[in-house]
Amino acid sequence: MEKSGIEMLHFDVMDGVFVNNITYGLPILEQVRKTTDLILDVHLMITDPLRYVRRFAECGADYISFHIESESDTAETIRAIREAGAKTALAIKPATPAETVFEYLDQLDMVLVMTVEPGFGGQSFIPETVEKVRIIREKISSMGLDIRVEVDGGINDITSECVINAGADTLVSGSYLFKAENMAEAAGKIRREEI
Repeated sequence: MEKSGIEMLHFDVMDGVFVNNITYGLPILEQVRKTTDLILDVHLMITDPLRYVRRFAECGADYISFHIESESDTAETIRAIREAGAKTALAIKPATPAETVFEYLDQLDMVLVMTVEPGFGGQSFIPETVEKVRIIREKISSMGLDIRVEVDGGINDITSECVINAGADTLVSGSYLFKAENMAEAAGKIRREEI
């Protein structure tokens, strides 16, 4: 990833409850942090993120994303992430209205718009999520804030164009990059460098 010019590693954490899948957690993140200077973007797809944010920050997370749909209190979780020294990101599922994040924007460093249902890689991009990206970017701009808009799910050399045009500036790509014969070239296409 580093050799391919990737700037950030998106680290999905799933508990088998919030989403119907289980992935790695704290010990793996801690080891990854020891081996790279990449920005570690930890996406908590778990029921009670508030309970774990401090530990994820201690293990090396630069950004911690959690879902507004989780059981943790949103404002309290944002505060806990900040106090732990990480950057805050609020994630929303495809069916969640863009407006649900508006009241928290002035406390965030990033908003993560899921462009697939969270839980499994390799899913097809949901085109209806593009409008949500546009709505959130417009609100951020109207408030004069400097916040990243991240998209995750089905991002490739084709879908990247529409989300970038809608205002996304941080793109998560898994299957497309890792199945590519040349990751650096694939990453360039996502960034629209070679198109």
